[in-house]
Amino acid sequence: MKRFSPRLLALALGALAAAAVLAADAYARTQKTDGIRTEIPASPSRIAQASGQPVIDWNRVLLSIVNTPGAQPANIQPTRNFAIVHAAIYDAVNAIDRTHEPYLVAARGPRDASEPAAADAAARTALVGLYPSQQATIDATYTGELANVPDGPAKNQGISLGAEVAKDLLEIRANDGSNLTPPPFVPGAAPGDFRPTPPNFPTSVFTTWGQVTPFVLDRGDQFRPAPPPPLTSDAYASAINDVQRLGSATSTTRTPEQTEIGRFWNPPIQNFWNQIAETVAAAHHNDLPTTARLFAALNLSFADSAIAFYDAKYTYQLWRPVTAIRLADTDGNPETVADPNWLPLTGNTPADPSYPGAHSTISAAGADVLASVYGKRWSFSVTSPALPGVTRSFESFSAAAEEAGVSRIFAGVHTRLDHVAGLELGHDVARFVLHNALLPAHDSSGR
Repeated sequence: MKRFSPRLLALALGALAAAAVLAADAYARTQKTDGIRTEIPASPSRIAQASGQPVIDWNRVLLSIVNTPGAQPANIQPTRNFAIVHAAIYDAVNAIDRTHEPYLVAARGPRDASEPAAADAAARTALVGLYPSQQATIDATYTGELANVPDGPAKNQGISLGAEVAKDLLEIRANDGSNLTPPPFVPGAAPGDFRPTPPNFPTSVFTTWGQVTPFVLDRGDQFRPAPPPPLTSDAYASAINDVQRLGSATSTTRTPEQTEIGRFWNPPIQNFWNQIAETVAAAHHNDLPTTARLFAALNLSFADSAIAFYDAKYTYQLWRPVTAIRLADTDGNPETVADPNWLPLTGNTPADPSYPGAHSTISAAGADVLASVYGKRWSFSVTSPALPGVTRSFESFSAAAEEAGVSRIFAGVHTRLDHVAGLELGHDVARFVLHNALLPAHDSSGR
């Protein structure tokens, strides 16, 4: 029997009393498996299924927006907006397809309404709501996408449905805690305490993001990792010595390939995995409902992963490697050696605590969602804006996730402790999302 996530249900009912809300099972799953068993099957064919290209096109628009200087609000974690846009597209398309449970907005559109028009209108409405300054660009894409849909009642019905679904979802998420002004963050001064990092000493970011209402999880601390090992432990010394040796800006032991890896994966990690999803979905020629479901599951997992890792980061507030190495003579561990001038390969360090690693968390979640659709082994290549002209190629999603995670050690901004905890957290979040959201409808005919 289904039960609702209490926080999500309260949020939805408070913001939109008339909306029918479906949140997935909230029971906790602690069983660990080597792979994800849940799959996102293709929708049964009805005469002719529309291509999934509109979802990919709108994802590219969103990636372009978040890469536009000043477009992404500094106080809003981008994963939230990706989740809203793709959840809106999914719920709009699924309201016509009806083969799966809605994510949140349980609309029922006419069966002959245009799914592409519904997807386009949902994406456009959500994006304009989230990025009003980008409306001209968004509307230009919208006009081009709708030109591919034949005029007529089906198109009009799809547009009306998609716009309404996105409007409802925006209203529901308006009070999720993402726009609250956090109190000033006061860093600690004891050994191990996170504090602003040299050389630029940035202000800490997203200090209360772990309290934002999750999209699928019951709460941000649902899969909180165990605390990092003590500063005096062998595990801590090994991890710090590893990054001190491999992650230094002047390292003589890091290989040229490790240097490339450290620089390659430095941009926002969720962008890479959305691009990987675009590549694989296009190569697989998925239909529209399947593609909408894939990107919704992917980005719901990313959004909840970000909430989860920020909860853990600011719970444990572990100092970053650059601080740990410069102040190693204060950690009480005879196996670490201080270097007061040490800097990471990247120069600057992200402005949040070290444990767990964000790249590792997001990458594990992304690999699991993609493997649930396409299987564990799939050949693909990735490019990076950080290293134009360089391509990294992989034979599995898990291999890319592992490389993306360890890249932060080569970059000098994380330890292996952060990486391992992040991988486990990402697997836990993705597993929960795949087992508790966007599930096949009980009446698989969609009637």
